[in-house]
Amino acid sequence: MPVSGPLYERVASAPHVPAGLPLVITMTGFTDAGSAVSRMVEYFREELEPAPVVVFSADILLDYRARRPIITFDGDHLTDFRPPRLELSLVHDSLGQPFLLLHGFEPDFAWEAFAETVVGFAEGLEVSSVTWVHAISMPVPHTRPLGTTVSGTRSDLTQAHSVWQPHTQVPATAGHLLEYRFAQSGARVAGFVLLVPHYLGDTEYAAAAIVGLDSVSVATGLVFDSDELRDENREYLEKVDAQVAASQELTAMLRGLEERYDAYMAGSTLGQPIIHTGDLPSAEELAAELERFLATRKPGDDDRPTLG
Repeated sequence: MPVSGPLYERVASAPHVPAGLPLVITMTGFTDAGSAVSRMVEYFREELEPAPVVVFSADILLDYRARRPIITFDGDHLTDFRPPRLELSLVHDSLGQPFLLLHGFEPDFAWEAFAETVVGFAEGLEVSSVTWVHAISMPVPHTRPLGTTVSGTRSDLTQAHSVWQPHTQVPATAGHLLEYRFAQSGARVAGFVLLVPHYLGDTEYAAAAIVGLDSVSVATGLVFDSDELRDENREYLEKVDAQVAASQELTAMLRGLEERYDAYMAGSTLGQPIIHTGDLPSAEELAAELERFLATRKPGDDDRPTLG
């Protein structure tokens, strides 16, 4: 059992957080097909330099025996212990637009207390929307658009981008609970489930992280320069295609998946994938898309009060 103590600590040197920002949630844990969320967290931390506002206690929320922290063994001594992190931070996207980011490990313990705390922070800061992302493996081909299932209270996103709408029961994550509690509170919340090819689920599939970032962009208007991820994805797909071409078994499997995918999409009245694997937009194209997004917003949508 976890030790007792405070669930979180406010950062004394934290920057001022304006009210009315979008909240983005990326937590690693139960399922992360293609390392999508892990790569998103890595991107946010390395490229956007989040400024922590609240730091959650790993000693309270994490089962260390289930997810061991990393420590470096250097010859004859130990160095560089890396404790897991879960933080609420102020971040700016590639165009300098501010947003709130809850990023890091998924809690193992105290889910209800954690959800109550996060919803409370969001309400206090009058967040404009809540968007979270996770990824699961699906029998779909990598040669077709990587689809999403969208849930939450934003029917516009569900109708436009949810390519699969199951009626089922699934093991919950802390992200699911947050979405559920945010919906109960009346927040504008959307959860994007990335549908990653099952045979690439245990790899670092850059396209999954790209679609995760693009999902956040679609929901919030934020823009992320993911050119390095896109270059990595092109090289990765070249290797995958070479392996498939060298194996009759893999070629037959892929052809079967493509036929099933095409038949499903041809008869589907649901939404469309956000991006196409073979036609990835550049940072400039994303910026242009943001301009179009802002042009369609109603007057006053950009008004964001600040906390004194």
